[in-house]
Amino acid sequence: MLTPSPLFALLLALQSMSSQVTPSPKLPPANPLPIGGAEEEAVLAPVNALLGAIRSGSAEAANAVLRADGSATAAVERPDGSRSVRRMTWTQFTAGLKPGSGAYETISDPAVEIDGDIAMVWAPFTFRLNGQVQHCGVNHFDLVREGGAWKVLNVTWSQRTTGCAG
Repeated sequence: MLTPSPLFALLLALQSMSSQVTPSPKLPPANPLPIGGAEEEAVLAPVNALLGAIRSGSAEAANAVLRADGSATAAVERPDGSRSVRRMTWTQFTAGLKPGSGAYETISDPAVEIDGDIAMVWAPFTFRLNGQVQHCGVNHFDLVREGGAWKVLNVTWSQRTTGCAG
C-alpha cells in the first residue's frame, strides 16, 4: 500500500484549509424589500390583522389569522444583560389580549420573502402601552397558505428596552 509523502500530505492539508469558508460572525441586517406586489400585500394582511387584534385586545380577531398549532416566542434581553427565551401557545398568547389595555405595536420596513405556500416577514417593531414605549426589537413571522389564505403559524421576536425609538 502506498503512503503519501509528508510533502503531499502537507499540500493536501493546505489545499483543504484554503477552500474552507470562515463564516461571518453576524449576518447583515435585513434590508426592506419593496412591497407592492399583490402577493406581498396578501402576506402582510394577516400580520397587520394580528397587530390590529393586539391593539383592540381581541382574541377572536387574532385567532382568525392564526394557525392553531403555532406559537409565539420571545427572546428577551433585560437592561442588566440577562436573557431568557419564553414560548407561548397561541391560546396562552391570546389569553393576554384585553380590550382597553392600551397595548399598541407597530412594525416598520417589513422584508417579505415568499416561496410557494410559505412566507416570512421580518420587521423592526416598537411596543407601546398607553402611549409609552415598553420595548422594541425585531419580529419574525412565519406564515403558511392553506386554501388560498395566509395564516400566521409562528412569530418569534427579540425584545429589549434599550435603544428603542420613542
